[in-house]
Parts: sequence; structure tokens; C-alpha cells
Amino acid sequence: MALSYKARRRWALLLLVLGLPLYIMLAVALMVSITTYIARPPLVLELFIYIALGIVWAIPLKFIFKGIGQADPDAPDQDGGT
Repeated sequence: MALSYKARRRWALLLLVLGLPLYIMLAVALMVSITTYIARPPLVLELFIYIALGIVWAIPLKFIFKGIGQADPDAPDQDGGT
């Protein structure tokens, strides 16, 4: 079942305002727990982990964000019909 354009915009806004900050806190807590219980990884590896975590969150949600910046495809033409 495909989401409508308005529903995808609302979900995208909700995910960016609430979901992304929660995911960032989870990622930082994960890195803190790794460095607490295991020896601190080299800086390059830690940077790679942060970059990977920064990309991984968007992959399963790509279908929601796809086309959000475009005009509503279901809206009637606003150019006057000429």
C-alpha cells in the first residue's frame, strides 16, 4: 500500500523532528558504551562508525523521503490551464 504525498510529507517531518534526534542519541549511547566496556577504537574507525550510523538510518526510510521536495503530483495544475 503506497502512501499519499501528504502522508509521506507528514511522516518525513515527524521522522526528522522526533525520530532523528532519538536515533542520534541512540548512536551516541552505543558509541559511549563501546568505549566504556571495550577499549576505545582508533579515531579513524570511530569516525567510520559514526559515518556508517549516519547513513544507515536513511536506507530503510528512503521511500518516505523520495520526492518530498517536489511539487504535489496529485494537486491540480495552478498555472491557469493554458
